[in-house]
Amino acid sequence: MEFTIRSANKTDMPQVLELINELAVYEKEPDAVEITVNDLENYGFGNQPSFHCFVAEAEKNIAGIALVYTRFSTWKGKVLHLEDLIVKQDKRGYGLGGALLDEVVKYGQKLNVKRVSWEVLDWNEPAIDFYEKKGANVMRDWDVVHLDEQAIKNYISKL
Repeated sequence: MEFTIRSANKTDMPQVLELINELAVYEKEPDAVEITVNDLENYGFGNQPSFHCFVAEAEKNIAGIALVYTRFSTWKGKVLHLEDLIVKQDKRGYGLGGALLDEVVKYGQKLNVKRVSWEVLDWNEPAIDFYEKKGANVMRDWDVVHLDEQAIKNYISKL
């Protein structure tokens, strides 16, 4: 299958959201996505974009995405965070995921980051195998910690 990797355009955001929803279903969180096409357009293509998105285009449709943003490590400096790498289920196995990850790593090098990092669910063995084959270090002894919107409100109410 032929495909191209390119930076996303604002007009790609409806298809990007479809892939985000597909990932949520795969990760057993089908009702967790709150973001809208309008949010993606505003956050990704405003005066100060919050993220950069690469798309894999095949047969004139978006078949995969890699969404990244920069953050800062107190130990290393500037880091590129890969929020999601998603390939449509029926397009897996054709090299789109690898090509998207290649583009993310090249982008990180262009930005002179000290690290590219991301999370993977511990039960997602196909993704873990893929990342390890690409040379990534899957740090199984670290836990992800976060406060969701309600937890933030609860936290603040106790101050």
